[in-house]
Amino acid sequence: MLRSLSFIRITRFSSVRCFSAVRPDVVREIPAQVEVDGVCYQTDDWYNLTRPIHRLLERKILTDPQNPLSLLKQRIVDHFHRNHRRANHRTPVFAVCDSENRVVSTFDNFDSLLIPEDHVSRRPADTYYVNKDTCLRAHTSAHQFSLIRKGLDAFLAVGDVYRRDEIDRTHYPCFHQMEGVRLFSQDELFGRHIKSDSQVFENGEQTPEKQAGHSRDTALALQVHLKQSLEALARELFGQEAEMRWVDAYFPFTHPSFELEVIFDGKWVEVLGCGVMQQDLLRNAGAGDKVGWAFGLGLERLAMILYGIPDIRLFWTTDSGFTHQFAKLKPNDNIKYKPISSFPQAHRDISFFLAPGVEFHDMRSDSFDIIRDVGGDLVEQVDLIDEFENKKKGKKSQTFRIVYRSNDRIMTREEVNEIHKNVEETLVKLHGVQIR
Repeated sequence: MLRSLSFIRITRFSSVRCFSAVRPDVVREIPAQVEVDGVCYQTDDWYNLTRPIHRLLERKILTDPQNPLSLLKQRIVDHFHRNHRRANHRTPVFAVCDSENRVVSTFDNFDSLLIPEDHVSRRPADTYYVNKDTCLRAHTSAHQFSLIRKGLDAFLAVGDVYRRDEIDRTHYPCFHQMEGVRLFSQDELFGRHIKSDSQVFENGEQTPEKQAGHSRDTALALQVHLKQSLEALARELFGQEAEMRWVDAYFPFTHPSFELEVIFDGKWVEVLGCGVMQQDLLRNAGAGDKVGWAFGLGLERLAMILYGIPDIRLFWTTDSGFTHQFAKLKPNDNIKYKPISSFPQAHRDISFFLAPGVEFHDMRSDSFDIIRDVGGDLVEQVDLIDEFENKKKGKKSQTFRIVYRSNDRIMTREEVNEIHKNVEETLVKLHGVQIR
């Protein structure tokens, strides 16, 4: 049973089948209700949150001043507040929204962002569902619709997001994003004191450079403002002489869309994704008379690059050797991580036949969850190294390679073997696999 948490309360349990690759003859008990961020939600057979996910929800590491993610967040916020001021120069343009509920509707997480109904990100194999209609936010973009409907025309939405992802040094089921949105009226975009024939909207055709309802002047003005704003952010983070380039990209909720890359240690690295917001999105949110741009960035990715942090798990450690490095630092200090230890890896493979009727992609996600649940942060990386289907015998098999390593000690062979055995036994019990 999941333990009761201060703001994630697990109440009555009922025996219902979890929407996953659970073996058909086993009924898995899941909570009938969960409370997250002070709101109670009824669960159903879509519920797929695991115990490690509930523990991560409890942490809220972005509020910890000793965590480098908190320092990076504040540095970016300070940059926008310093460089984007309203006409009176007294108040910042961008509001900071960092306390939104982390459970959102599937409408907010997908539909409001124009994500197609058949998009792979909607699958329970990719998203953590509380019930069919609600899920843990998979991106801070999930708050765009509600914040725009509240009347905000410029905001930075920041927080932890959750995805059923692969396991390695750069991926974790919880990570942190910052979403920036800036909306403009016609006067704000072109200048109310400038006489111009420029119009925001037109009945045209969509091209690679603009949306169908936007004039060419609108598309150009938005892209100039967007790129100038984000290039300034890149110079703030990587230095005034940073070399950068724009790469065309695709996102369902923006067009045109771009990724900003900079040269770092001799290599091009992605900093963020962005674009001109789809007008349908704004229209649906009640701001159809405005146009705007949006960007999104991953705080862990940037912090790992800027501060030289090699493993995403370190952001969650409570080891004083790590946390004390950042305890008295300010956001603009020259921050560089100093390795606290280096312990050997332990590799183990696990091979099994899937239960009848189970699909490969479902079993991949469920295997990652089980391995993370049993091994916790002693699991450094998991790779799917083999996948095979024998259609004559009606059998499917998968092989995963698990890398175990502790950040603070040498793991004994007996300790690794015991954890690995527990992984095998749990997969057999919950998913009906046959160990090879």
